Amino acid sequence: MNHESVNPVPIKHRFFTPGVIVLVIIALNGIVFLMGRFFFGLGAVTNLNNQYPWGLWIGVDVAAGVALAAGGFTTAALGHVMHREEYHAVIRPALLTAMLGYTFVAFGVFVDIGRWYFIWHPLIMWNGNSALFEVGICVMIYMSVLYIEFLPIFTERFIGKVNLPGLLSALNKPADQILRFLDRGLSKTMFIFIIAGVVLSTLHQSSLGTLMVIAGPKMHPLWQTPVLPLLFLLSAVSVGFPMVIFESLIASRSLKLKPEMHVLSRLGSMIAPLLGIYLAFKIGDMVIRETFVYLGELNTASVMFTIEILFGVIIPLRMFLSPKVLKSPPLLFTASALVVFGVLLNRINNFVVAYTPPYSTESYFPSFGEISVTVGFVAMLVLAYRFIVLNFPVISLPGKQTAQPTKYSIRGVEK
Repeated sequence: MNHESVNPVPIKHRFFTPGVIVLVIIALNGIVFLMGRFFFGLGAVTNLNNQYPWGLWIGVDVAAGVALAAGGFTTAALGHVMHREEYHAVIRPALLTAMLGYTFVAFGVFVDIGRWYFIWHPLIMWNGNSALFEVGICVMIYMSVLYIEFLPIFTERFIGKVNLPGLLSALNKPADQILRFLDRGLSKTMFIFIIAGVVLSTLHQSSLGTLMVIAGPKMHPLWQTPVLPLLFLLSAVSVGFPMVIFESLIASRSLKLKPEMHVLSRLGSMIAPLLGIYLAFKIGDMVIRETFVYLGELNTASVMFTIEILFGVIIPLRMFLSPKVLKSPPLLFTASALVVFGVLLNRINNFVVAYTPPYSTESYFPSFGEISVTVGFVAMLVLAYRFIVLNFPVISLPGKQTAQPTKYSIRGVEK
């Protein structure tokens, strides 16, 4: 059966645009507050205290960041484990988004912990009874796996093109040989890292929910449930494909490329069943525990929960069931953005809104510095993504009709 070839290439487009300049300013603003955090401590920049030991940086930068980077393992499972070759065009961008996402998640943890210079302790001080240890060690290993999975893209970019100047020219041949050795080795072993990545992701996605189960009565009953690990995993799986569509359509518009609707529409058709499963478990848990009674109270928790379910699950679920939505880039983008918003709000609700410390005397709201650092992280992630796709073969451009896929799959496995 013929299909369109996948030809990942560096995109020829200028880096700086008015939008990029705005992102640079936002990133610099975040860096200023980031330096203030390191030089003067958490208290100088954040509204965190002994009552509220975590806030926006954990809720968004870490918990939501891990969930929204789920496109990496969901597309890897779809394209490589299930051998759906037609989706290879979106796997490299999803891999890049996941790699950058987890990098900033790790940096978010680094910034948030009080003694940031001890972040290496979990590597040698193991505690098998700790859910937080499991999350930390899985994230570190999975981030390493993502960089290994990105190596074939790096070798593809530089094999036969190493041209160091001056005295360094003597290293051209050895460097090229190393690149070719890595490429050959990875083509034979990449399946190990792909499977490891999928397994590791399911582990720490669910364990983030375990952290809030431990919080017990400190959490509002609308979110506190023994099945929270399962709900965290299901929501992460549900947001994987919408995040890929969201990122792909934004990149296409920014780089003035034609959206790959033949792939994105197929991805979109898989989202409704995933959202349906998540919604069924969410509502079923509420019915069993009878926590729906709290929706009758008009307060912050009930309003935030209603917004999360209505706009983050129910409305996009209905949209993804419509063939018109699946064929329209604006409508497909809107539906995907709603799912992304829903999972983002779910993590904020679980880690910030639902959490009430015992004996608290005041409420928590993030400071301008906290918001600046978080928004700055997002800006830096977008800038890094743009730089990489302009210089490395990540995004696929349509090629001629062919009966054979390219020599290497997206992860570098020889075909």
